[in-house]
Amino acid sequence: MSETELFDIYTKDMKKLGTAPRQEVHAKGLWHQTFHCWIMKRDAQGEIYLLFQRRHPNKDVFPLLLDTSCAGHLQAGEDVKDGIRELKEELGLAIPVEDLTYLGRVAQEHFPSPDLIDREVNHVYIYENEQSLLHYRIQTEELIGLYWVSILDLQELRRGERDELTSTGVYMDEASGGLKEEQATWRLTDFTPNSDEYYQMLFDRITSLF
Repeated sequence: MSETELFDIYTKDMKKLGTAPRQEVHAKGLWHQTFHCWIMKRDAQGEIYLLFQRRHPNKDVFPLLLDTSCAGHLQAGEDVKDGIRELKEELGLAIPVEDLTYLGRVAQEHFPSPDLIDREVNHVYIYENEQSLLHYRIQTEELIGLYWVSILDLQELRRGERDELTSTGVYMDEASGGLKEEQATWRLTDFTPNSDEYYQMLFDRITSLF
């Protein structure tokens, strides 16, 4: 995306300070807003699975890691609900924002490189959707696969009770130009580094709602 994008900037507790270009926001570590939406499903036994996207290898930050189902920055002047456009752009899901469930807000900061300080206020939503992963229309410039991860396995992985987990998913097959199914095994280092606070909020809210 263009470096001339403008973001609204805030204090950590969401007092608005003004606007700034994307490049300045990340260079100076200014707080800005993002939209996060998790896709979930339940199996016949009621076990909950979260959908992770695998980031494109050419991404500047966290290439090839497993990330939130769908996420994106909010542009200057946008409301949190405007972030729903990311579902259409990244996953091909055209759904009304009223179908999403708001989970909460978490402030996170990451330092992925010496010249990039990422301080985000994440507004987190969830959407239950059990359609086949083969029917998703993924934005291939942004991601190369989608994987269902058991929330119980993920919790055990984060607590250090297991070294790896196995997921089912799809990946973009360059030869055919389409999605193909696969099983894949992941370690904790294969996931983007969301904070303990972020995951605690996510797990607690999902448990209370579902």
